[in-house]
Amino acid sequence: MLKRTSDLHDTSAGAPGSEAVTLPVRTDAGVDSGALAALPAKDVTNRKNMALLIQLRWTAVIGQIVTIAFVELWLGIPLPLAAMAAVICALIVLNIASLIWVRDRAGIGRRGLLIALMLDVAALTAQLYLSGGATNPFTSLFLLQITLGAVLLDARSIWSLVALACASFAWLTVAYRPLGLPQHGFNDPFSLYLAGMFVGFVLDAVLLVVFVTRINRNLRERDAHLAALRQHAAEQDHIVRMGLLASGAAHELGTPLSSLSVILSDWRRMPALSADTELSHDLAEMETSLQRCKSIVTGILLSAGEARGEGSSPATVTAFLSALVGEWRTTRPAATLYFRNAFGSDLPIVSDVALKQAIFNVLDNAAEVSRDWIELTAERDSDRLVLSVTDRGPGFAAEMLAHLGKPYQSTKGTPGSGLGLFLVMNVVRKLGGVVTARNRADIGATVRLEFPLATLAIGDGLDG
Repeated sequence: MLKRTSDLHDTSAGAPGSEAVTLPVRTDAGVDSGALAALPAKDVTNRKNMALLIQLRWTAVIGQIVTIAFVELWLGIPLPLAAMAAVICALIVLNIASLIWVRDRAGIGRRGLLIALMLDVAALTAQLYLSGGATNPFTSLFLLQITLGAVLLDARSIWSLVALACASFAWLTVAYRPLGLPQHGFNDPFSLYLAGMFVGFVLDAVLLVVFVTRINRNLRERDAHLAALRQHAAEQDHIVRMGLLASGAAHELGTPLSSLSVILSDWRRMPALSADTELSHDLAEMETSLQRCKSIVTGILLSAGEARGEGSSPATVTAFLSALVGEWRTTRPAATLYFRNAFGSDLPIVSDVALKQAIFNVLDNAAEVSRDWIELTAERDSDRLVLSVTDRGPGFAAEMLAHLGKPYQSTKGTPGSGLGLFLVMNVVRKLGGVVTARNRADIGATVRLEFPLATLAIGDGLDG
């Protein structure tokens, strides 16, 4: 159901220009509340963060191979290569298993992130045990895992990680394999230790900046997604309340409209009234208007009570638009509408009641400001149906362009105004489309409705 309003071009005078606003719409299913959508969004974000931890682990594997080769070959410090290679192989196997696990899961909880970070701490502890324990300057890498955990985990999980890291460091102070420094070339072992600390510090700083920045970006995307879901849920609730109100009003109007129809029919058969030509003409116009009211009420009940496809009928793009233009011209004879069909080869589609009401709404609002000239253009852009409604009115005010598609955005100041484009957008959203509004360079404005033909086409006609 679409309530007819005239708020699409509700502007103050003198707002033409080249500014434009595009109102994208989503094809997400309706969400009852933002709280219900929070858990899936969080799990999806954790999945992205797990992918970052896997990338960090690959970085650690490469860094360990380079460091071991440098220490063994360049510095000549003997290392237990077999044992350290086994730890690196275990990290590689863990990473491959993690990749498979992440690929097969839509979402990941905080427990998965905690386990991954704990395994990284265990691997670092094993490598440090084999290369000097707490005397190894790369013990500062424990802080990298703790910092990432502080960003990714909840309070209980991060303290578990801190406890593991502290216990590992304490164990390394008493249990480790000492490094055997060569007697030649190392007159000042402390300088070598300081150089190692510097390299460890640089690694910590660079990796933290890179990965924490990317994690924060994931978190911002999650917050934006949750905000969009809450906004969508609020709009859906608003539409449901308006639909209930409209359907209730339509039911209440049904009885008096039927009574008026019976009375008018009786009057038409009365000899005294039928003999008066002027009065008969007035009665005919009254019956036409009454039938129009009954048709609107029927459309309201149909849209409020039936899913898309029920009550709809097969048609083609040309037939659907031609019938729509003909009906609109009949019911609004004072307005001048020009129709240009540049769609090309015709295509079977579903004649959807809600879609027709949405286009009617845009045409009604254009007629409000440009009764003498309105143009409806139908075009095909690849696999999309594009409908453009152009007028010669004053155009959109800048503040209206900034808030198009929001309910009650109108400068008329009348109760209930500002719902026209809001309802149009929600109909288009259900069809997976996009609404664009802009001011023309010379005069007037254009509202552009784009629909995927896949949501309208019947059978395999789209492929043709």
